[in-house]
Amino acid sequence: MSQPAHPASTRLAAWQERAAASPPLAAALAAGTPANEGECADTLDLLAMLGCDAQTQAAAVWFELALRDPQAWTVHVQALPPELQRLVEGQLAAQKVWALHAQRETGTSEGLRRLLLAIIRDLRVVFVLLARQLAKMRGAAARPEAERMALARLTRDIHAPLANRLGIWQLKWELEDLAFRYLQPDTYKRIARLLDERRADREAFIAQVLSELGAALEAAGIKADLAGRPKHIYSIWKKMQRKGLEFADLYDIRAVRILVDSVADCYGALGVVHAQWQHLPREFDDYLARPKGNGYRSLHTAVIGPAGKTLEVQIRTHAMHRDNELGVAAHWRYKEGGGADAEFEAKIAWMRKLLEPRADEDVAAGLRTELMEDRVYLLTPKGEVFDLPHGATVLDFAYYVHTEVGHRCRGAKVNGRIVPLTHQPHSGDRVEIITAKNAEPSRDWLSPHHGYLNTSRAREKARGWFRRIAYDANLAAGRALLERELKRLALPAADLTKLPAHFHLKTHDELLVALALGEVSGGQIARVLQEAAQPVEPAPPPAQPVARHVAPDHGALRIEGVGNLLTVLARCCQPLPGDSVRGFITKGRGVSVHRADCASLARLARRDPDRVIEVEWGRASAQSYQVDIELRGYDRKGLQKDVTNLISNVGTPIVASSSRVDGRTGEVEMRFTLRVRDFEQLSGLLGKLVALPNVVEARRVSAS
Repeated sequence: MSQPAHPASTRLAAWQERAAASPPLAAALAAGTPANEGECADTLDLLAMLGCDAQTQAAAVWFELALRDPQAWTVHVQALPPELQRLVEGQLAAQKVWALHAQRETGTSEGLRRLLLAIIRDLRVVFVLLARQLAKMRGAAARPEAERMALARLTRDIHAPLANRLGIWQLKWELEDLAFRYLQPDTYKRIARLLDERRADREAFIAQVLSELGAALEAAGIKADLAGRPKHIYSIWKKMQRKGLEFADLYDIRAVRILVDSVADCYGALGVVHAQWQHLPREFDDYLARPKGNGYRSLHTAVIGPAGKTLEVQIRTHAMHRDNELGVAAHWRYKEGGGADAEFEAKIAWMRKLLEPRADEDVAAGLRTELMEDRVYLLTPKGEVFDLPHGATVLDFAYYVHTEVGHRCRGAKVNGRIVPLTHQPHSGDRVEIITAKNAEPSRDWLSPHHGYLNTSRAREKARGWFRRIAYDANLAAGRALLERELKRLALPAADLTKLPAHFHLKTHDELLVALALGEVSGGQIARVLQEAAQPVEPAPPPAQPVARHVAPDHGALRIEGVGNLLTVLARCCQPLPGDSVRGFITKGRGVSVHRADCASLARLARRDPDRVIEVEWGRASAQSYQVDIELRGYDRKGLQKDVTNLISNVGTPIVASSSRVDGRTGEVEMRFTLRVRDFEQLSGLLGKLVALPNVVEARRVSAS
């Protein structure tokens, strides 16, 4: 295990001399002396070994100042470049993960590792965190036992797996061995003792292997570098646990590595090895012909070497070895024995690019662009982490924690503050779900207009609860929802006979159940009603086509039996595409188009029946239509603002508005004249309006 070879103050002084050529690092070292000079020097040495730039090294020193003297940091931070500020802020943000780990009672640490990657915007911070943790672990023997154990657990759960995923072998093995040494000292010492007892024999055996193998490769004309491959105590223990073997049964305690110049030489060297000694067929893996999914490339084989002892041999090119050791082809997936989703693997792949030589200075900016988060990482009160799609609500979170928690959810707190169930928390928020004794989801949760559930997984779980209840109850609920939708849209006499077929359902009852379960929405009903009222025009016959008279370029109305006439939508009933309509020929204003059930049209028809004509909606319309809506509810501060903001956000212009408040009862009535595209937009708007606090009803009304 590598340890500082000379006093910490001398090593830090060497860095101060070296920093003369690096202004960012020189400024950081001049700002103040780190509390632990040895750890600081060790961290800088490790960052240099990883090839990190001067900004990253300077950020490691500035972070020490920010922790030791926050006031001084507040003074200095204003003068630092934004990039350097981000690097320090990332390290400060990581402190939250360390605190959560200390509070965590049970569960896997995978969520915490994901949270760490989510809150760090500049991924060079990860290398500082790993280097600093290894520096701390090297000096952990001098710390109090409780602090040493907490540090070792954090290393085992967070830092070592991250080093593994990045493929930084030089840091990974030492972090694992040090954590293992403190967490399981007896087992560590036993394996170390077994290694020491056989060290002389093993070294003599490896020397013999290298001599024989070197001669055989030279005779075959293959230039190669040979070395014994180090085996680390933690990896030995893991293999013993995974395969249920004793130390004496491990064949790869004795191992060598062959480095050559080309892929052809890899296979040539493999032939030499197999010609020299008998190989074990089940212990051969060709990761050159079939590289691992993460890009790892090498030949692995095992043979019965001199004196009948088993020997592991790895063969790769110098370039492959450099990539594997430095992380470009990190093999964390097969080492950790678990997979990851494709998006997360892509992020890890981008992280590995930080280890490659950079030809330009725009790499970090590019990485930040690629890694814009599409997930949110949320914490339970016990510190467990759940990752959900971006835009998930606290109710979505409840269903992700457990289906029953979602069913019984009645409220939520985010960071100790009560929030509505539609609240969308951010990464790092701690969410506490308030539950009732009995499960009783609301059907409103299934409505997209209300915004309670934004993930398909949670919606399906809620839908499953309603599927299990009595069929008659779902039928009644669906009927009530349909009647409410038709009333809101002012379509009490709509023809519903063709609705089921549009949703591939056989009966009207099946449609009602689907509506109750949220499988069909009110907006979809509105769209189908509109489409049903717009007949498909027949294709013209092969002979001379019959001229068809339509309103000039309106595209929304077709007037049968008359020439081109101006059309005007009647203000009294404000028809929308999908409404059953009729026309009335006016004097000088063209055809006034009314809803078929309009009271004003009925009076006009009784007076001049000959002027009533048939009018149909055309197939397409790029127009907008004027419509009146009415809201009823109870007054509160900001209600008018919330309503108008919502209408504006949906994209429906307000033509006119009025409101009236009953000072005695607090009841409020608002009326808006809007311009909407069609039924579907109107349905969605009414659904969102009625979901606002204190709004009891939102419906379409007739101006008459």
